[in-house]
Amino acid sequence: MGLDKFQIAKRIARELKNGYYVNLGIGIPTLVANYIPEGISVVLQSENGLLGMGPFPFEGEEDADYINAGKQTITTLPGSSIFDSATSFAMIRGRHVDLTVLGAMEVSENGDIANWKIPGKMVKGMGGAMDLVAGTDNIIVAMMHTNKEGESKLLPACSLPLTGKNCIKKVITDLGYFEIKDGAFHLLETAPGVSVDEIKAKTAGKLIVSDHVTEMTV
Repeated sequence: MGLDKFQIAKRIARELKNGYYVNLGIGIPTLVANYIPEGISVVLQSENGLLGMGPFPFEGEEDADYINAGKQTITTLPGSSIFDSATSFAMIRGRHVDLTVLGAMEVSENGDIANWKIPGKMVKGMGGAMDLVAGTDNIIVAMMHTNKEGESKLLPACSLPLTGKNCIKKVITDLGYFEIKDGAFHLLETAPGVSVDEIKAKTAGKLIVSDHVTEMTV
């Protein structure tokens, strides 16, 4: 059991607050744009130079001139603004983004994140990830709990090159919702059909199970 990528995005969308400026990273995070709760108004920012991003377009309505940082076609909302990437990074570095949602390959119990490079594999570069983790206080990681080999991605220490240190406070995986504090993953919610024992078995880092763990609503 556990959540699929759409359910992870839907759960993260409930963390949005009215008036937030939000940056959505590549992968699962981009799906959050489709699940913004009713009554919540946020402004989505993309580091390639867009403020006021809307949900993904319907099939047949795509415009190749409108893309996010992951080169996916997107829509714009009334009042949106398009500008150069230097201005966009000035927003990020100036700490004008309230919430960032990122994917990751590894997260450590100290809040370190590795999400840009696997040694030996070709990558185009880090993109905006390093700026985002340095320029945003509120960061949520969205990822699967284990890798393709079934190994935990919630670790005592990251083995891959770091994107940022001691910067991640919340992680939502297909198995649960965790807060990172005091050098440990604190389990707050389990995904439907997932037991605490399964989460313990698949978490390599220090895990603390809250006295008030609830089952996630998705």
